[in-house]
Order: sequence, then C-alpha cells, then structure tokens
Amino acid sequence: MTSASSNPNLRAIANTGTQINVSPVAGKASLQWRHYAIVASFLCVVCLPVSIVAIYMFTRAADQFVSRFAFSVRSEEMSAPMDFLGSLGAVSGSSSKDTDILFGYIQSQDLVSRIDQHVDLRFAYSVPSDFIFGFHKDGSIEELVKYWRRIVRVRHDSAAGILDIEVRAFDPEMAQIIASLIHSESSEMINKLSVAARNDATAFARLELQRAEERLKRARAAMTEFRARAQTVDPAAELGVQSGVLAMLMQRHTDALIELDLLSEITSNRDTRVAQAQRKIAVIEGRINEEREKFSIKPSEASAPGFSSLVGEFENLMVDREFAEQDYLSALKAYELARAEARRKSRYLASHINPTRAESPEYPRRWLTIGLTATFAVLFWAMGVLVYYAVRDRR
Repeated sequence: MTSASSNPNLRAIANTGTQINVSPVAGKASLQWRHYAIVASFLCVVCLPVSIVAIYMFTRAADQFVSRFAFSVRSEEMSAPMDFLGSLGAVSGSSSKDTDILFGYIQSQDLVSRIDQHVDLRFAYSVPSDFIFGFHKDGSIEELVKYWRRIVRVRHDSAAGILDIEVRAFDPEMAQIIASLIHSESSEMINKLSVAARNDATAFARLELQRAEERLKRARAAMTEFRARAQTVDPAAELGVQSGVLAMLMQRHTDALIELDLLSEITSNRDTRVAQAQRKIAVIEGRINEEREKFSIKPSEASAPGFSSLVGEFENLMVDREFAEQDYLSALKAYELARAEARRKSRYLASHINPTRAESPEYPRRWLTIGLTATFAVLFWAMGVLVYYAVRDRR
C-alpha cells in the first residue's frame, strides 16, 4: 500500500489539511433475484421450446419422401414447304407463356380435385401422430389446397421456361404416384391448349368455308331449278343450233331470190316455175320469221320467254355459280392453309427428369428445425434481457 510519505500528492494534501472522503470497499458479490429470473427466463424461452421441438421431431414427426421431376413446354414450328430455310427442318423452342399457365395450374384447386379423384389425398397424408406435418381427414377442399402448396413445391425458371417440381409424401411410392399424376395432368392440359389454339386458328377459316359452301349450293340449286323449268340443259348451246338453222334458212332464202331473178330474165311471170320460186321464197321467209321470233318474247305470248331471255337468265346463273365456285375454292384453300399452319405450331411436354422414387427420407429436417428454433429462441431471449437491463439502467 502506498504511504503518504512516498506519494508527493498525498503529502501536499496532508500539508494543506484537506479532508478526503473515501468510498467504502465493495462487498462480496452475490446472486440477486433478477439473476434467478434471467436463468428461469432462459429455461422457459430457450430450453423448454427447443426441448419440445426436439422431442416432437424425433418421436412424432413422420418421415417424408420426395419425388422430383422437371419439364418444359416445347413448341415445334414446321416451316412452310416454300420456305427455303424451312427445308432444313423444324424449329423448336420453349414456350414461357405455357409454363406460366402450368405454374398456376399445378397449384390450383382444379388439379388438386382431379388428383384427389385418383388418389385419396386426405387418407394418404393423414398421420394421427403427426398433427403438424400431416393433414386431418375431415379437412375441406380449401384446406387441402393450402396443404397441397406445402407438400408440392414448384420452381419456375422463366428465362429457360423450365418447371422443377418436388412432391413430398409419407411413402416413397405415393410420392412417385402423385408426381406421375401431376405430369400426366399437365401434359393433358398442354394438349387441350394446343387443340384450343388450333380451333381458334381455323375457326374463322371454317366459317368462311361454310359460307362459301352454302353459296355454292344455292347457286347450283338455282341452276337446277332453271333447267327443270326451261326444260333445257344449256340454252346457249341450243341458241347456237338455232342460229345455225337461221343462217341456213337465210342462205336458202338468198339462193331462192337469185333463182327467182334468173327465172324472171328468161321466162314470163305466168311461168309455173316463177310461181313455185315465189312460194318457196314465201315459205322460207315465214320460217325465218318463226325462227327469229324464238329469240324474243312474242307480243301475243308475253309469259312465254324466248331464247334471248332464257340465255340471259342462264348467263346470270352461270356467273353466280362461277363466282360461288371461285369463292368456295378460295375458302377451301384458306382453310387448308389454316389447318396446316395450326399443325405446324404444335406444343408438347418435354420431360428431362421423370418422376423419381426416393430411397431415404429427406424431410423433416430435424436438426435444421431444432437449430433454427434454438437460434430464434436465443435471439428473442437475449433481446428481452437487453431491453430489461436498458430500462433498469435508465431508472
């Protein structure tokens, strides 16, 4: 211990006669009630929850097996035959929109209901001893969908268009069966989408084809009705025949006139040959007039059409039928092109990892769960202790 004689500061204070107040020496430390409270809180907040979690994880939590599979939706677009580059083969690519649809479909109530019809999901995931990771048998479909999203994990790589799916079950065979059902239902959904896309692509062309077909039927029916009413197959052909007859009659009329002129020069008008030639000319002229009347409507028989009106009506019907045939051929060609285009753009499910069968359980991750519980419990307890001492020091 330093004496006052050896310490110059103490000697100076002693010489001045100043009184020094010295605090009493601290006593021996002892445990207070707050220390016992902190230990008790550590046991209640940390040790007890961790012990409960550990006991549950090792005694009641059932083993969970995992089946994994992965696929992508590929679109096969065959190029047109006239395309030079298309002759090299098909162009294959992934469809991100279809994988987005399947991503939502796999987690939907529709898929859960369809799989529940094949496999009793409530029974498959019912474990009486494990009420945390299991599912109760009397759960509603909404609760089953929520549980489904816990046991079926879907990871979507939007850049590559790949879906990676993980299915958990308390039996390895059941996990593989459910994974296979998800795969088949997804493939069926893609097939439905392809059929719907093809129907949409060909719907308008099909309607146009039906309209053109009805127009052609009406044009042909009108032609048939006209032929039955006019009792002729082709008025134009008959008109040609009548024109030939008229031309022949006119030629004969000309010959008869020439013959009459020759007879008039060498004989008198009282000659019988002149009278015969005149009668012949009159008969030919009468026949010519009759043939000409066939080309128009007779004034006395306005309801009986002649060849000119029949031919005019026939030509109108022919024009309508030709336009209808051309329209039908164009619509048929457009429909075939639409069908070919729809067939070229086919989509299918390409699986690069088939549903696997587990040999050992992967879940629940007992030590990880216990470690996380302990970590969060310690952090919570430490924060509580720090808050307590901060409030105590402020007082």
